[in-house]
Amino acid sequence: MRRILLLFVLHLCLIPSGRVLAQVQSCRASLSNDTLVLENDLMARRFRWNNGQLITLSLTDKKRNQTWKWVSTDADCVFPGHTTPTGKGELTTKQVVSQPNQTDHLAVSVITHLGSLDVRREFRIYPTIAALNCTFYLRGKASPEWQQAAGKSAAGMDFKNIESQNDLNKFAAAVPVMDKLALAGNHWRGRAVEFADMTDRNNTLVTEVPYNLYRQPGFLKGNLLWLTDGLSGSSFFVLKESPVSVIQLANPGFDFLVKNGSVQTVGAGILPSDVSETDWVRGYGYTLGLGGSSELDGLQTLRSYQDAKRPRRADRDEMIMMNTWGDRNKDTKIREQFIITELQKAAQLGVTRFQIDDGWELGKSMNSATPGGSSEDIWKNPNYWKPDPERFPNGLKPVIDAAKKLGIELGLWFSPSVDNSFAHWDKDAQALIGLYKQYGIRTFKIDLVQIPDKTAETNFRKFLDTVMAATNYEVIFNMDVTAGRRNGYHFMNEYGNLFLENRYTDWTNYYPYWTLRNLWNLSKYVPSQNLQIEFLNKWRNADKYPAGDRFAPANYSFDYLFAITMMAQPLAWFEATGLPAEAFQTATLIKTYRTIQTQVHGGHILPIGDEPSGKSWTGFQSIRSEKEGFLLVFREDTPNAQETVKTWLPAGKRVRLQTVAGAGKAFEQVVTGEGNLLMTLPAANNFALYRYTVMN
Repeated sequence: MRRILLLFVLHLCLIPSGRVLAQVQSCRASLSNDTLVLENDLMARRFRWNNGQLITLSLTDKKRNQTWKWVSTDADCVFPGHTTPTGKGELTTKQVVSQPNQTDHLAVSVITHLGSLDVRREFRIYPTIAALNCTFYLRGKASPEWQQAAGKSAAGMDFKNIESQNDLNKFAAAVPVMDKLALAGNHWRGRAVEFADMTDRNNTLVTEVPYNLYRQPGFLKGNLLWLTDGLSGSSFFVLKESPVSVIQLANPGFDFLVKNGSVQTVGAGILPSDVSETDWVRGYGYTLGLGGSSELDGLQTLRSYQDAKRPRRADRDEMIMMNTWGDRNKDTKIREQFIITELQKAAQLGVTRFQIDDGWELGKSMNSATPGGSSEDIWKNPNYWKPDPERFPNGLKPVIDAAKKLGIELGLWFSPSVDNSFAHWDKDAQALIGLYKQYGIRTFKIDLVQIPDKTAETNFRKFLDTVMAATNYEVIFNMDVTAGRRNGYHFMNEYGNLFLENRYTDWTNYYPYWTLRNLWNLSKYVPSQNLQIEFLNKWRNADKYPAGDRFAPANYSFDYLFAITMMAQPLAWFEATGLPAEAFQTATLIKTYRTIQTQVHGGHILPIGDEPSGKSWTGFQSIRSEKEGFLLVFREDTPNAQETVKTWLPAGKRVRLQTVAGAGKAFEQVVTGEGNLLMTLPAANNFALYRYTVMN
């Protein structure tokens, strides 16, 4: 123990001084008298060191001067058959500062030796954020108990089919646990938030389930769990950083095991057979955040952490993208002259980034209109990812030059080789690095991904990390989450934004309010700035929608369709050359939007009003500070010209709203109730974007 303390003190002595120290000096890790404290100026979590097999003692909310003592003396993390430390734990710290892809923070590594298994926890502490993040790594050999339990689960002994409470308890004891909150009291309420991706088949992306904690355990699914003390009103959240519940690796069938006195975050994403005796294998993780006494407090803590995890840079991450695939011509039109003509039309509309989808490459994918395409055995053709010489006889340079002259940046579609769990990940990485170095291309849509096992997950991350490092983190990936086993909203989300959904007028599965509803529901828990949201050519296939369908795209203005995307990254999902002349009138709105896009996206964006239904008053609020921000309000197809809209504004304050775009008029008003504003818009299917200022 003295050796550990000495090493820790020596490390602290080596921390640089000056500006760097000032940025993260509030983040601290100290080990003394068998007590480890991880803290910043807002929160502190105290553990019994226990040779690195940490046992939480208490959690403190410094802002509110409140401390919760743990009612259990059990270890925080549990892997079946690995309970007792068999060697001295190891503690190291590192200040991560001035990195191109990370917000400054303190990284704390805790290693414990549990017989044949080593467990490493990597904690991250950020200044001014009341949240503590932890990621798991394993090395060694899994115990027979864990192997046996995993084998039974794989054989179909899942918790859904267990009827007796005794068997449920046995099953729960065989599931790896990443963390435990042993909170005193009998009045805790939970709210599990489950997410769905695979949006080609799902159109309800967020489901919330309330739950009152009781003596018997409850098995809850979701990436997010909110906990509120019915007595004090205080709250916490636990964010499980993994793919969505139904497609996690080593999935036990639930994410949180909750009862009075014990809230466990389960499922580390690693099977016993995944553990290597020589290399650290990365699993899932979690983030524990303080919620304060209001829902807004907790949501802003969550959003601050998410923004720190994926710091955005305006010149790289802000975009109004066009991708022609939305008109369903697949790759049949893709060739040099078509792209150049599209670019000219895209520039007229105000597009800033143009992405050539599948079809630019010599190889033919499974989605190609050319028969016989395949996404397997890609590297049997070493020229697969070279520009198709028939479609682009001069390479990509002419279209890139044309784009630059028009002020547009060119991006490409790419599908990494899925063979043998991404065994060729380095070849894939070198292909993108080569395109970046040769052409300066830095925006890549990543599609057709399948992650069925830990090897695939590890290799896919290597692919992404290699490209990022080789390009000094200039590259941004548009990660497709429309199909397959992919990473969802809360895992591997530090590499760019998410291509959320394919919607097409050809199949009448594009309804503007559906798109608005999915963004609205996600925006409460996922930064909308990190989502690509589509708007389509509403004039195509109008005859395919049922007669009298009041929600059909043709019943909305093109401005309205674009406005739906403004709190996200707008995606023009069509061929610009297929638009009628009147569509280009929306260039005026897009020009205005471009002047304030970064400002709007610089706030915490949360949903306001009612859930979009096609007949609601709804919208979003971008909270830039306590005094200012933006409101985007939609009057859907409702006869009510005025409606009270619930916002996140403080009650009793006078607010001034100035019109930025849309049909709204400037006004001042006192906020009533719980953030209520009386909003007015002159006609149905109309919108207004306001800049607001809190006056007093």
